[in-house]
Amino acid sequence: MNIELFITGMIIGLVTSAPIGPVNVLAIRRAVHYGFLPGLIAGFGAVLADGVFATAAAFGVTAISEFVERHEFYIQTIGGCLLIIFGIVVFRSHPHLKGGSDGGPTIWRGMIVSFAMTVTNPGAILGFIAIFGSLGEHAPEKGDYVGALALVLGVLTGALLWWACLSALVSKLRNRMNDNWLSTINHGAGIILLLFAALILGKVASDLIF
Repeated sequence: MNIELFITGMIIGLVTSAPIGPVNVLAIRRAVHYGFLPGLIAGFGAVLADGVFATAAAFGVTAISEFVERHEFYIQTIGGCLLIIFGIVVFRSHPHLKGGSDGGPTIWRGMIVSFAMTVTNPGAILGFIAIFGSLGEHAPEKGDYVGALALVLGVLTGALLWWACLSALVSKLRNRMNDNWLSTINHGAGIILLLFAALILGKVASDLIF
């Protein structure tokens, strides 16, 4: 297994899971109301959906790597700009813990709800395509399906790590959780997305100049 691709996937999994949207709020609510395991299982639904998107994006990039390499400048530029938009939207969003439903106390219902919420979100697949298409030389080479698998496994590991840490933290601090915590997490996630975009666009500019 390509360790570099696996670690890259882990970073992508963490970055794409951290922004606080409806699924994160759902998992947080369940961790607050029912404890660590229900919160983690709710997050696992999102991990499964991310796995579907990551597989499609990683193996798609691998299959059309010749096209991606030929149009690398345009793909990385568009991908970097999309990440800037995502980063700004995440940074400026203000999620709320109150309101909505957490799916009730049934432990597996949270996973089903979070999977459905994630897999029907067009922004999720666009995000993976933008990130994977912008990896350039760090993406799996043409026909390197083992490398693509390592990338996907890294995404799943990073996403699962995020949900495990989030559920553990929330279950420990459930009495202190409020909307300000969610905004702080989103500020951090937005900044990371913007830094990722800056690295991609910086590389594009460097290749163009030199």
